[in-house]
This record gives sequence, structure tokens and C-alpha cells, in this order.
Amino acid sequence: MRPSHPPRPAGSPSPRNLPLELNAFVGRSAELKRLDEALESDRLVTVTGMGGVGKSRLAARAAARTDPGDGAWRVELAAVREPELVEYAVLEALGLTDTTSRLPREVLLDHLAGRRLLLLLDGFEHLVDACAPLVGELLRAVPGLRVLAAGRRPLEVEGEQLFPLAPMTGAEAVELFGVRAAARVPGFAVDDANRSAVLELCRRLDGIPLAVELAAGRLSTLSPAQLLSRLEDRFRLLTGGGRDVPPRHRTLRTAIGWSHELCTPEERLLWSRLSVFAGRFDLEAAEYVCSGDGLRAEDVLDVLGALLAQSVVTREEGPAGVRYRMLATVRAYGAEWLEAMGDAGRLRRRHRDWFMGLATWCELDWFSPRQGEVAARIEAELPNVRCALEYCLTEPGETHLGQYLAGSLWFFWVGCGRLAEGRHWLDRSVEPSSQDGAYEQSRLKALWVLGYVAVLQGDAVPALAALQECRAEAERAGDPTAVAYAEHRTGCLALVTDDMPRAEGLLRSALGRYREIGELNSNVLMGQVELAMARAFQGDLPGAVELCEDVRRVCEDHGERWALAYALYVLAYGAWAGGDRRRARDLLEECLGIGHAFHDLLGTVLAVELLALVTAEDGDPAEAALLQGAASRMWPSVGLPLFGSAYYNAPHERCEATARELLGDERYEECVREGARLEQEAAVARALGRAGKRTLAAVPAPRARGDMRKPAASPTPKGGETAG
Repeated sequence: MRPSHPPRPAGSPSPRNLPLELNAFVGRSAELKRLDEALESDRLVTVTGMGGVGKSRLAARAAARTDPGDGAWRVELAAVREPELVEYAVLEALGLTDTTSRLPREVLLDHLAGRRLLLLLDGFEHLVDACAPLVGELLRAVPGLRVLAAGRRPLEVEGEQLFPLAPMTGAEAVELFGVRAAARVPGFAVDDANRSAVLELCRRLDGIPLAVELAAGRLSTLSPAQLLSRLEDRFRLLTGGGRDVPPRHRTLRTAIGWSHELCTPEERLLWSRLSVFAGRFDLEAAEYVCSGDGLRAEDVLDVLGALLAQSVVTREEGPAGVRYRMLATVRAYGAEWLEAMGDAGRLRRRHRDWFMGLATWCELDWFSPRQGEVAARIEAELPNVRCALEYCLTEPGETHLGQYLAGSLWFFWVGCGRLAEGRHWLDRSVEPSSQDGAYEQSRLKALWVLGYVAVLQGDAVPALAALQECRAEAERAGDPTAVAYAEHRTGCLALVTDDMPRAEGLLRSALGRYREIGELNSNVLMGQVELAMARAFQGDLPGAVELCEDVRRVCEDHGERWALAYALYVLAYGAWAGGDRRRARDLLEECLGIGHAFHDLLGTVLAVELLALVTAEDGDPAEAALLQGAASRMWPSVGLPLFGSAYYNAPHERCEATARELLGDERYEECVREGARLEQEAAVARALGRAGKRTLAAVPAPRARGDMRKPAASPTPKGGETAG
């Protein structure tokens, strides 16, 4: 039976990722009360209804009113195209990082066990076949879980309570129109002069919130009476559809079509072309992808502004700057027009080309002071990147571009905690049935990146197979760059499987090849760090320190932070082994801060492990045991604890032995359990918060050091991942 998670302290806010409301929530008081009651009595409630009726907004408001203890978490599925990515989307929404080869569902079940939380699934209707079994299994396995879903159709899972959402009442629709119109036109109010027109307008729009808001968005140019007169014409023009289409769906289509017809030709053209974006996009992407053939790039900004004013597009700000998005229903309408114009294929290729270029720029810029910006940019663009990858891997003759794109994103898969998803795309790109035949360089890159990712996941057999294939094909094709990378990552595999002489030989050879071809980037620096670890484990600590001091200088020259974190780890190891615990702690704290900022779970947990040993020898065995417990909670999301390596495990065993001796077994285990209850954020804050609060004299550190350059007496099974 899984251990339960500790209760949240009384009065503290529950964690959640629900979107903040940027405008007033209008009406729906009766529906909200009934939805609150449904969530109290049922574990699965699905809000259903037509597009634009307000399902997402109502569900988010209801979720925000709950307090399940471990938070309410929204999973936005509208931009997810592939059924197999649903579970990754849930992991992402929960803020989980897992770099192992475990199935994502297994990770979810492990994380949710013993928790009490609400999961809000939004926009799932195109992924019912993937969502339904996942929801059913999670509800059966996790008693404290409740699911609130919002979509156009039921999940049809046992125990599901349906909550059909009708359009707004007349009074509420008028209130919504007035509030949104006043936001567009300062001073506007529903009064005696316009009330009848507004009432009729809302009635003709069937009280559908999206339609009402689109109508209000036009008040900057038209009066309510003018809107009403134009609406009559557009209803006649666009009413229809198949006999099996629900009337309200026809009404929404009419409302959106009417707004579409009110747009200028340039606005309609941009609307249709923006539909190729999955989720959010920025101005530069819109200018490149959507310009040409009737729309100049320099005009996109003004036309986009007009669509913003009409609520066709919304504006958001985040870590990656100002971005835009269209509601799924509006985007779907634009996509239909794009297909009807026969331009969808060309726009999808332009979309792919933009994100190929973005990935190329980001890969180059990763080795620069802009690493943080690069990480945030790719994180923000992930739905579009997935869309581009899917296009490449499904269109005939495009696989080589998918290989190039998946390989170019190595820094994101590896450096930002996305190993599992990277493995998914890389495996697909190199499978035999997907080959184009004439593009060897792209395939070779995908192979060595696949090998790298598999090494980091502790999956040695496929890692070796990919790297051997890469090297053999690279030598046949005369590609010295691919040979160097294949040899480098094979050296990584030897390092984590405790074959230090072979690791040193391969890594030295790879670094020599890099020098010959003039290659210098984060990968090359990581090869030097890995060589330093191999030297340290063989007893050459001065040589290891010299290598990493050189890496540190290069990183400082280029503004590189990610590889620097691993160099700091090795330098901290050397400082600790030399008896300078204060310097070791300072280096580890810097290392931990960098790794955590990049969401690099491997770098984070390595730093916590070594900090635990330094803490024990600083005289605080209880805190050391707590940090070991915190690390033990992180390792299952990385791979085998300490890679299954006897060399990496030696400091851990020394820390445990020291803490057990000073605390006793019972107290040691109690502290470990306390640390294992910490979430990653809290664990990192705890580790970093000890700066300046050391208790060096509290408990004397043991004098006997032992030889930390040799494997521990009882090595664990081999496997795992490199220090990079």
C-alpha cells in the first residue's frame, strides 16, 4: 500500500494552475451552484454543450471554488493532436518532470497516489478514445481524485455525472453584452435607447456567450441597431448545415460566420491562416507564416490588431513575451475556410518551416547567455513544435525534416527535463518504415540524440544500438561530426556503467575529434565534464578539477549556464574530497540553483545528494538524512538512483553511514521519511535555505574519510544516466 501524503498546513492556499480571470465572470449563478453540488457528490462530472456556450469558463470558475487539499489542476487539451500525447499533457499540467523510460501513466499513478485533488480536463472532445480509459483508471486507482471535464460530448466512463450547459438566459446575455461592450467602448451602457435592439440581438444569438461577446466586440464601429440589421442578412446567408447537425451548432456557426463576414477581406484571410497554429503564437511567427499571396508581411500587425478588437484573437503575456491565441471554435471555423480555399497544405508547410527555423536558431543560441530565453521560448512553442513534428512524420517525403527537427531539439529534451517526449519523437523519426533514403545527415543526428536520451533514461540496450548504427553509418558516409557525437555518447554509456578506462578512452577520442572539426558547444563541454568524472573516479582529482575549471572559464566567456552546473558539481566533488566543505557547499548551491531553474531534474538531484553528504559532515546528520529522503523521491523520475553506479553511489553510502551512526537507525529513517514528503520545489528551497545557517560544531564530523575514488562495497545494478 502506498504511503499517504502529508496534510496541507491549515490556512495555506492549495496549489493550482487554473487560469486567472482577466475579465468579469457574468451570470451563471444557478449553474455554478448546481455544479458545486455535483462536484461534492460525484467524482466525475462532465460539463457538455455546444461550442462557445461557456463550458470552459464555468468549469474553471467551479474548479477555483474548490479546495481539495492538493490543488485543482487544469489540463488544456484543445491544442493536443495526438492521442498518445494526452498523458504527457496531464504530466505537464501537474508540473511533473520524469526522465525515465517509465510509461507516463505509471508516473501519473505514482504521483497521484494518496493525494486529494481536482483535475480539470478542458477541450477533450477530439481525444475521447484516449481520455476515457485514462480517466477511468485514474479514478479507480486514486480515491482522493475528482475529475471535472468540459467538452462537447461525454467521456462515457462509469460513474460519470453529465452536466449539460444551456445558453444564457436573456437577462444574463444582455448583462454579458453590456459588460463586454463597456470594456470596448468606454461609457457604453444598455439603456432605454438601445435596450430593445440589444434584447433582440441576444435573442437572435440564442444567448450563446461566444456569439454575444463577438457581437459586443463590433461596437467600436457599429451601434446595436446596426449590428442587428446586419445580423439578419448573415443569418440567411449562413444558416444551414446537414440535417443531423444540432440547431445550436448551426446557430453558433452562424454567429461566427456573421462575425467573419463583417471582417475585411484581409482580416478574413488572416483569420483562416492563423488557424494553422496550435495554441499560442507570436507576431513574428504570424508575419512569416501568414503573409504573402494577398497579405503583405508589413500589414499583418494592423490586421491582427483588428482581429484582437473583434475578440477573434486574444492577447496574453507570459515568460516568452506577448503572445496571441484563438479560441478552439474560432480556429476551427478558420481552418474550414482555409481548406475551402485550397491553401491548407501550403500554410502547414510554412508553419513547419517557421518552427524548423526557430529550432535551428534555438539550438545555436543555447550556447550563449540566452539559454534561459531559449528554454522559455521552446516551452511556450511546444504545441506548435509538436504540430510541426507530426506534419513531418506523417507527410510523404518529409521524414528527414522530422529527424532534423527532433534532433535539433536535443537541448530541450535533455536540458529541460523532456526526455520522455523527446524519446517519443526520436523513436518515431528513425523507425525503418519512416525513411526517405537520401538524407543521411538528418538521420545520423536523430540517431545520436536518440542514443543520448536513451542513455539518460538508463535504457542501455537501445542506446547502444542507436549509437552503433550512427557510428557505422557515419563512417560509411564520411561524416566526422556524427562519428564524434556517436563516440562521445558511447563514452557516456561506459561512464554510467562503471567502465572507467573505456569511458576515458572514448571521451578523450571524441574531444579530439571535436577539436579537429572545430566543434564547440554545450555538448562538447559536457564531454569534458564527463571525462573529468571518469578521471575523478580513477583517482585523478587534480586532473578532474583542471578539466572543469577550463569548462568553467569557457562557460563564463560564452554565458553558458547549463553545462556550467555540471562542471560545478565536479568541482564541488573535488572540493569535498579535498576537505574544503564550505567551498563544496557554495559550488553545490550554485549548481542546484541552475539545474532547478532549467527544470533539469538530473542536475538537481545530483546536487541534493552531494549536499546531503556535505551537510552530514558539517555536523547536521538530521538535515542530511532529510535531504537524502528528498532525493529518494526525485530519483524515480530520473532513473536508477545514482544511475545504479557504484562510483556515484559511494558518497550516498558514506552520508547514510555517518547519519545513521550519529542519529541511530530509528531517527535516521524518520528524517528520511520527512524528506521524502517534500515536493521538489520545497526540497530545493530547503537545500538552498541552509546557506549561512550551518551548525559546524553541533556534531563532530567523523575523522575517517576512506577512499571515495573507489566503488562502494555493495554496488547497485548498473545502468542509469550520465552527469550530462
